[in-house]
Amino acid sequence: MEQKEMNLKVISGGVTAAKGFQAASTAAGIKYKDRPDMAMIYSEAPCGVAGTFTSNLVKAAPVRWDQQIVSETKTARAVVINAGIANACTGAEGMGYCRQTAETVNGLLQIPADQVLVASTGVIGAQLPMERIVAGVNHMVKLLGSEASATAEAGSGAARAIMTTDTHKKEAAVETVLGGRTVTVGGMCKGSGMIHPDMCTMLSFVTTDAAISQELLLRALREDVENTYNMISVDGDTSTNDTCLLLANGMAGNPVITEPDEDYDRFCAALNAVNEALAKQMAGDGEGATALFEVKITGAQTREQARILAKSVVSSSLTKAAIYGHDANWGRILCAMGYSGAQFDPEKVDLYFESAAGKIQIMKEGVAADYSEEEATKILSESAVTAVADLKLGTESAAAWGCDLTYDYVKINADYRS
Repeated sequence: MEQKEMNLKVISGGVTAAKGFQAASTAAGIKYKDRPDMAMIYSEAPCGVAGTFTSNLVKAAPVRWDQQIVSETKTARAVVINAGIANACTGAEGMGYCRQTAETVNGLLQIPADQVLVASTGVIGAQLPMERIVAGVNHMVKLLGSEASATAEAGSGAARAIMTTDTHKKEAAVETVLGGRTVTVGGMCKGSGMIHPDMCTMLSFVTTDAAISQELLLRALREDVENTYNMISVDGDTSTNDTCLLLANGMAGNPVITEPDEDYDRFCAALNAVNEALAKQMAGDGEGATALFEVKITGAQTREQARILAKSVVSSSLTKAAIYGHDANWGRILCAMGYSGAQFDPEKVDLYFESAAGKIQIMKEGVAADYSEEEATKILSESAVTAVADLKLGTESAAAWGCDLTYDYVKINADYRS
């Protein structure tokens, strides 16, 4: 759906952009000694909650805790997030940490423990220092309730606090109109390495003041994740902690969306705008990356065919290395399409590179086009580069996002635990 058709308005802000949401952050000293490493999101009213989680068989304790709340409680009021330690592969103690965190919030805000979501990111296998987590929760709760906790600055502080190897905070927000009322969707995420979503490799938190049933909230999120977070890749690794949470408190006052009608479509368009913006920010901030790499497949017979091909190309290490070297090595792209498992006719494919420096055709009907290597290198030297492959088989299309593969990726991950 075109954003223009859906009357979307991109606004500044993140998780505090929607009415009734507050945020706080603090430096708890969990792993990092020189920066905030805990964040909290709080809603003034109970929220319907939806979530999508890692498909990795090894699931971190926070993932299992949140899955239970989404499927059983179906309502939430707060989210507590820590960076530095993932609380994954931590045995029974890990689930105990989740419960202790939720019970700490319960004692301070009288929110039922089963309405407190938790999320962790960082080193796998390390145990959480719960005295620091509890102290962090106590400090953040004291910051809630003030005018400052509902500001864009508070949301940005939370977005910075959940970073690990990310180089910058990641936020997005939009407004739309549902039932004559202005509705806001905002979010924040973190993700830089171990990114190859199979729902999904990162942490993402999206808030909205829309009034919508939990059933449709779940449907909207699950469908949108397939076209946003699940279409990014940095390094081919699917994490143990992948979580995307969507909270809706209904405080915009629109008529409750209970059917997949026009208002539902408008809500989905707003959700897509936020999720796609966050997904692209993660892809472009891949560990060690110097460029956002987008792959568009057009002229496909089905959307699924286009999705499979786009994800295969954007995940190819050889292609990613060529993008880093500003090398128009189109054979690597066609090769990645060929092993994707999707069927197509290689002798029909046209391939283009484009960026802010221009657009160039490098392959025509499966063979090299007559193009300038110098011009191609110039186009590939930009900070955002797109490869467009036209299958000439139909009208469907899809896009995937990733980044180049650099020397720094190895350096960052060689000493991640130290």
